[in-house]
Amino acid sequence: MFPRADDDRAGSQNNRAVVVTGDWRVRCRSFCFLEDATRRWTVFLVTYPRADGQWRGYFMFRSADYATVDGEIRTADLFVETTENGVDARARALGRPLLQNLLDSALHTYERRQAAADYNRWFRQLLAERATELAPHALRAAVGLTYEQLRSRYESYRIDQVSHLIALMSSADFRGLVETLLEGRVIDFQARDRFQLAMTVVQDLERRLPLPPLEVWVDDNLAHADEYDRYTHALHNGHPIP
Repeated sequence: MFPRADDDRAGSQNNRAVVVTGDWRVRCRSFCFLEDATRRWTVFLVTYPRADGQWRGYFMFRSADYATVDGEIRTADLFVETTENGVDARARALGRPLLQNLLDSALHTYERRQAAADYNRWFRQLLAERATELAPHALRAAVGLTYEQLRSRYESYRIDQVSHLIALMSSADFRGLVETLLEGRVIDFQARDRFQLAMTVVQDLERRLPLPPLEVWVDDNLAHADEYDRYTHALHNGHPIP
């Protein structure tokens, strides 16, 4: 059982709020605290009345160590009662393990939604990791490379060009392009085939770019190695691209 919202243990007056949205009163009250492996979370119980006279409620989670980009980390509406006190009683009947599971589920849903909303960031992170696998920094900075090492750097460069193209596109345009290339399919960022679908998009984009052949790239890379290194560092770390 959890303490009631008006109990001093549940939080001070500063942790309670009444928010007016349209015709309905939405109340957000400090409920309890939870911890996961790295963060401490404040749990809020949010209640609001509906036009049919019913009261609904859900949990919202906030942590000083987790900055949300937009939206809220919250559950779906969990409680439907005839009174606000009824919602409160149902909420406090839940055990802490169940509330912990609700936090994990809400956080998972939020992160999945954010990833799906930002194809650009997800693809660029994937490409940066792949480019680094092909040509780690030690290989990029090395001299007297073998033919195979130069080819690895060249393949890394080609992937970087796709990443650069993605960086120049808006989120909406790139998402539309991905769905066009995948013939209407949407990438599920939790599905096992997400990397296979992503590489299908990358390979298609790479074929469309006017990239130099290996021999031309090698001559230019050896002549301007420092510029290539600065460019790659900026691209992989989200800095302004020179």
